[in-house]
Amino acid sequence: MMLLDMVIAIYPLQFPNTGSFENINSLRELAQMPQWTSEKPLRVATGFNHLGPKFMKDNGFKHVTFSTADGALEAAPAMGIADAILDLVSSGTTLKENNLKEIEGGVVLESQAVLVARRKSLIQREDVRGITKEILERFEAHLRAVGQFTVTANMRGSSTEEVAARVLSQPSLSGLQGPTVSPVFCKHDGKVASDFYAIVICVPKKALYESVQQLREIGGSGVLISPLTYIFEEVTPRWQELLLKLEL
Repeated sequence: MMLLDMVIAIYPLQFPNTGSFENINSLRELAQMPQWTSEKPLRVATGFNHLGPKFMKDNGFKHVTFSTADGALEAAPAMGIADAILDLVSSGTTLKENNLKEIEGGVVLESQAVLVARRKSLIQREDVRGITKEILERFEAHLRAVGQFTVTANMRGSSTEEVAARVLSQPSLSGLQGPTVSPVFCKHDGKVASDFYAIVICVPKKALYESVQQLREIGGSGVLISPLTYIFEEVTPRWQELLLKLEL
């Protein structure tokens, strides 16, 4: 049998790194804060409505309410609709972007996804290797696409090279390898001409608004934004790792 790690997920309580929680660094300190009463309970926003209440009850918290915030949970404390959130964390980047922190003892659950396979079948059966490769590539492509958006805009220009140069002059518009620039054909007075060019780039969530602003500053209009589901690279690292382990 073989085990191949896929992803480790952590479900921690997350608090603002400022205000009344600035000096709170552990679950014990949180429980000792005097303001939690039946009239003013600790407000936790989460989508895990079974794990959260059970965890707080097991740790002696009596005055806690739970809610599900619309949209991104990480914005709930800043909006004043929750004191803390309980959400999934993998890299911790979202916490830092929203000025949130984990506290000692506040991890509700750690989970790890693994792919279990029979070495002999992987070596001897090409069909098993094919299915395994597809599973690994789908997982990796999806994880790579988390928090990434496709941004498309139209822009006037004299050539693809001139438009590309304008786009690349802006720090947030480089995309994965660079912008895709293609002509947009319009019909004027019975003639077909390409007065506009379509710009397509891939942008991470944290740079999304800044990228839109930069596109507009250099003449971009009709900006469209779509979340990405998969980003397939030329090589899948976990598949290469598996082939090395199998000595194939």
